[in-house]
Amino acid sequence: MKILVTGIAGFIGSHTAERLLSLGHEVVGVDNFCDYYSLKLKQLNAKAVESKGAKIIKMDLRVPEAYSALPKDFDYIFHFAAQPGISQTSTFEDYFTNNVLATKLLIDFALDCSNLKLFVNIGTSSIYGLEATYPEDIAPKPASHYGVTKLAAEQLVLQKSREKQMNSCSLRLYSVIGPRERPEKMYTKLIDLGLKGEAFPLFEGSDKHLRSFTYVGDIVDGIVSVIGNEGKVDGEIFNLGTEVEHTTQDGIDAVAEVIGEEIKIEIKPKRAGDQLRTKANIDKARRLLNYNPQTTLLDSVRAQVEWFKANF
Repeated sequence: MKILVTGIAGFIGSHTAERLLSLGHEVVGVDNFCDYYSLKLKQLNAKAVESKGAKIIKMDLRVPEAYSALPKDFDYIFHFAAQPGISQTSTFEDYFTNNVLATKLLIDFALDCSNLKLFVNIGTSSIYGLEATYPEDIAPKPASHYGVTKLAAEQLVLQKSREKQMNSCSLRLYSVIGPRERPEKMYTKLIDLGLKGEAFPLFEGSDKHLRSFTYVGDIVDGIVSVIGNEGKVDGEIFNLGTEVEHTTQDGIDAVAEVIGEEIKIEIKPKRAGDQLRTKANIDKARRLLNYNPQTTLLDSVRAQVEWFKANF
């Protein structure tokens, strides 16, 4: 199969591209290589994926003219590209243009791909809001610009299934961790600062927040499981993550155990929009896709520490 992966130089997109290549698929990836976080890391990810056979095109999905660089014979599209997370440096326009406008333009492109079997939108548990413990049919209550715009993007994609214009589905991911995690995210920052003996900035009260910290390999298992299952997944939403909950403090302790260093903490004011609890309800994915994440928190952290030491 010929597969388009947007955001291929990112954390989860790069891992998914590698898995698709290992399964024998042809992968074309796009990324705008923006400077939201370290270009060095994105280039490192891109180099790893290219070395395994992917073709990568630098393009901005928000620019209509850029789509002329893409072939139109894709069998699947996996759409990871987005303005991620909750950041005080990101404006609403950043979230809107990257998450809503870019998705609309990509959908328009997809409708011209005559071979397309499935458009897979990569969503997020942030769509649910401050508590993300629900099945997929609960009414979303996003509490951040990120969550609001990712919900809008998801609905734009699923609209095309409802209109019978193309097969599509959306996968809501939960607290993904592991090698290549972005530098501003919790575990990469914990590992970096812990090894340096510097203090980790902890938002007040967040040590008690509960998360479904899910290893990236387990997430990719769920993502690729939609291939060949178009009849089951068309028009559907699936939660992907672990059912096991850990506090942020559990994560801090796991990093300290693996690196053999005490983690120093600097308390920061609370951050608006932060989720208080995420626990992936994966009954639907388990039933329809045989999804069964297994990697423990400690094993996930070990893999991430090994990657960090090897590359930084």
